[in-house]
Amino acid sequence: MILRPALLPALGVFAVAARHQNFAHAAEELHLTASAVSHHVRRLEALLGTVLFQRQARGVRLTAEGRQLADAAAAALSDLNAVAANLHPQADIVPLRVTTIRSLSYCWLIPRLPRFTHLHPRLRIELQTSSELTRFDENGPELGIRYGLGQWPGLTAHHLMDDELFPVASPALTGVSALREPAGIAALPLVSDMSPQGWRDWFRAAGVRGLDLATPHVFSDSTDAMRAAVYGIGAVLARKHIAQPYLQRYELVRLPGPALKARYAYYVVHAEHRPLSPVAVTFMDWLKREAQDERTPIPALPEELMGRPVP
Repeated sequence: MILRPALLPALGVFAVAARHQNFAHAAEELHLTASAVSHHVRRLEALLGTVLFQRQARGVRLTAEGRQLADAAAAALSDLNAVAANLHPQADIVPLRVTTIRSLSYCWLIPRLPRFTHLHPRLRIELQTSSELTRFDENGPELGIRYGLGQWPGLTAHHLMDDELFPVASPALTGVSALREPAGIAALPLVSDMSPQGWRDWFRAAGVRGLDLATPHVFSDSTDAMRAAVYGIGAVLARKHIAQPYLQRYELVRLPGPALKARYAYYVVHAEHRPLSPVAVTFMDWLKREAQDERTPIPALPEELMGRPVP
């Protein structure tokens, strides 16, 4: 049988009465009389042709059939409440859409985000990662962090931090422990990403010339290039801010030679025509402060997990 819409109020009253298993307490919550609650329940029982409550001298108790209906009604009301909450988001929850490149998000931004969310618990970050320039229209992100020369048509760019390049490799890579001079790195298998400055630029800055460099392994994403180096595929020319967490965990070690100043830097960008919201200004100011701290935060573990062996 199908419940008629007119009986939905009775079903709602029944759900509250079933939760309390007491008509008087249900009446108090619903601002009804106990007799009105009883009337709604009897009407529902008549429609269904079954007894939902056992009436006793000291109150009521759900029957087996009543328990089945009560569970279903509670689940349905919970689903409705969730949908209703999404239709009217909490006024004090403020979203901020941010776009950046995957390597910076993975190695620099996300490890720092808990600091920001702790300071601003009512703000919700919507983080998008892409290697392409996103459109900063009304439906797009409000802020972006990009790696480049600081000039993008239609965008205002705020300098965040400079970068530098230096070689790193897994300490387990064969030949790493014996390296003493930059020239020796050329004998290692090399890994490269799609950055505008590569191994030849670095060796030139290190004063090493006349090398016949082997063709490196090439990865289109800097994060993948770093992970390849961690697993011993070869040495990689790393960007400082991307390499830092790997160096702190000793997954990678810095190899001999200078740091080459990168032509590109990191910038916070936003649309020229779109005034920044107060929360976007707050986030941008926080990013600038974080850029002064080169150490990458380490995830905190509960004390009971410290020193536990890896399964």
